[in-house]
Amino acid sequence: MTEYLWRLPSRGDGRRADAGLRHRGRSGSPIPAVDAERNRAGRNVIGGAPDNGRAPALGVVGAGSAEVGGSASVEARSVDPAVTDVRAGRFGPFDDLHQVVHAAELSGLDGVLASYDPAGEESWIVAGAALRATRHARVVVDFHPGFGTPVYAAKVSASLQRFSAGRLGWRLAVDTDADDARQRGDRVTGDDRYARAAEFLTVARGVWNENPVPAAGFRGTGFDYAGEYYDVIDGGFRGILSGLPFPAVYLSGDSTAALELSARHGDVHVFTETPQGLDASLTELRALSAAAGRTVRAGVEVPVIARETETEAWARVERQWRELYPDGPGAEALDLGDGRWAGFTQLGYPQAIGLVGSYEQVARQLRAYATAGVDTVVLSGHPHLEEVYRAGEHLLFLADPTGRTLKEATA
Repeated sequence: MTEYLWRLPSRGDGRRADAGLRHRGRSGSPIPAVDAERNRAGRNVIGGAPDNGRAPALGVVGAGSAEVGGSASVEARSVDPAVTDVRAGRFGPFDDLHQVVHAAELSGLDGVLASYDPAGEESWIVAGAALRATRHARVVVDFHPGFGTPVYAAKVSASLQRFSAGRLGWRLAVDTDADDARQRGDRVTGDDRYARAAEFLTVARGVWNENPVPAAGFRGTGFDYAGEYYDVIDGGFRGILSGLPFPAVYLSGDSTAALELSARHGDVHVFTETPQGLDASLTELRALSAAAGRTVRAGVEVPVIARETETEAWARVERQWRELYPDGPGAEALDLGDGRWAGFTQLGYPQAIGLVGSYEQVARQLRAYATAGVDTVVLSGHPHLEEVYRAGEHLLFLADPTGRTLKEATA
């Protein structure tokens, strides 16, 4: 049975191709300040209406001032709009994200990916929220090895595993943008990043105990490590941090260094599509993992635009393309054939190549991945809520009929 995950939004969402016009999960309006004296007196009013326990209607506030109580003018303060308003009748970015996570679980996907995005939501926070909002879905947190020590990452994950009954997975973002690394103060570059990631995973697994170990004060369980990047003396989790499954490790990248890291330390290697396909990369991964005496599962991450008919799917692509590029060649100029299209990056997706077509055509390509040995697929599409439901209701049972079609029980 193929595992299907959904990449969650990290910077808001919406129907438009222009990311600046996607307003779900965020808002650009400033929030008016309310007079502190009235706040203490329980007399918050906006537009003349007293606060009677119901949410007042916030008007659009200009750059100068806002009218409070119909008379007093106070300066509007610019507050980060990406903050959930918990008053009745309000809907914020956490609520929008929760809908997508909930839809993924209801629609039959196996889990979600909280992606690493330097300019977006923190993936650990998103992953924790997603685990809290679901009962069965796997949640894979995508993070950079330089965000903290492997012991700290393992401790955070142990708590999340305990709270979620073992549903957390890891995806290490090793090959990140050079500008991102500089902004984080990270001086490790080139293949050294993969050497550090190997140490990170070695230490994290070393301090982890899948069998219960009784608590013993501050004593560890005897794990020692002296490496280029990390040192540990008498490490190892005990008590409530022990007796838990280690998160499944998802890795990615097309370089030899990336594949060697997966061969030695990964559970799943997630590829991105190329114009030449995945055959050569799959062959190299199998050879490297066999040499290391391990079996590593293969995955692929692809955005999808699937509709009832091929014509409808391409019409959606063309509408989004023309929103950004009103002149010049159309979207079909980047058609690679066999349902693959190479223009997804221009529409705001991390991957350039994805799938476009009718539900049956896209499912056929997903079945081809499975035949080639791919058993994990990370899907994405926006607007996320609608596309998650489309995938669950119209696509998955066609792509994986054996694993996702209920059969009558036999006596």
